[in-house]
Amino acid sequence: MAGRFAPRPTRTTVRGGEVAVPGGVPRQAAAPARVRRWVPEGPLDLGLVLGPLRRGPADPTFRATRDGSVWRATRTPAGPGTLRVYGCGGEVRGQAWGPGAEWLLEQLPELLGAADDPDAFVPRHRVVALARHRRPGLRLTRTGLVLESLIPSVLEQKVTTDEAYRAWRLLVRRFGEPAPGPAGAGERPMWVMPAPRTWALIPSWEWHRAGVDDKRASTILRAVRVAARLEQAVGMPAAEARARLEVVPGIGPWTSAEVVQRSHGAADAVTVGDLHLPGIVGWALAGDRYADDAEMLRLLEPYAGQRHRAARLILLSGNAPARRAPKMRRVDIGLL
Repeated sequence: MAGRFAPRPTRTTVRGGEVAVPGGVPRQAAAPARVRRWVPEGPLDLGLVLGPLRRGPADPTFRATRDGSVWRATRTPAGPGTLRVYGCGGEVRGQAWGPGAEWLLEQLPELLGAADDPDAFVPRHRVVALARHRRPGLRLTRTGLVLESLIPSVLEQKVTTDEAYRAWRLLVRRFGEPAPGPAGAGERPMWVMPAPRTWALIPSWEWHRAGVDDKRASTILRAVRVAARLEQAVGMPAAEARARLEVVPGIGPWTSAEVVQRSHGAADAVTVGDLHLPGIVGWALAGDRYADDAEMLRLLEPYAGQRHRAARLILLSGNAPARRAPKMRRVDIGLL
């Protein structure tokens, strides 16, 4: 589920936003390649909007810094690029480097939720209404990129988040390329994820060392072979995009929902098949910690068209049942 956990409250960004602070990036260059200014309509919380794009606190493609900036290194249709986003008064400023800089700045408003319509959402439960009131800057991001969300989502299938985050971190650092601009230098450089062909050439033992089993690795290999066709799904409605993704063996409803939530900003793409989400939604809306997918969908019926946003607000409310079982045991197949 995109944005499963609320960000830790730290430094204010744009109009009351919050951004997690895992560490710094090298100082920016004096003359960034591209600059864009954009004024959002209404409150905007950079941490909440862009947080779902971060895969763990040590994600080499994403970083939030103490000055309130959010840095993102990605592979665009024009090539690799680095984007720095930060608030300045009532506006948002974006700085970009690399071959993909122009594309990143062109997509900046949609990345920050300009295509989203939070006013279309009507809370039907007190817990949801309170969460919305407390998080007025929540917008649903639209990256316009499929593969960058698909690969880490496949890595998260059937394993703990720690295992998935570790695999993503190791593979990107091992086979990716340094981020363009100042973020790609220094003690903690950022990285751009590998190109589709590079993913396809990763040896089997490297997947093993990263803790990725054959099933997930094979799914990623099948996906990158048709990467161009999958990226075309950005121009389709979310339902059609999910159908195209699910043609690839190993990609099911859980994975396709996780992707379009980010690539399309799909407000109704509720995640089905998640281990924790049904119980959290069931507990928040009906006091039922043992709710299954069918019960979760029944409880979310009043939010038809906005079910993902409703689920996200429930998660951000912090209203979750107390844990009654130990965490899943982490198994590192790379040590076997």
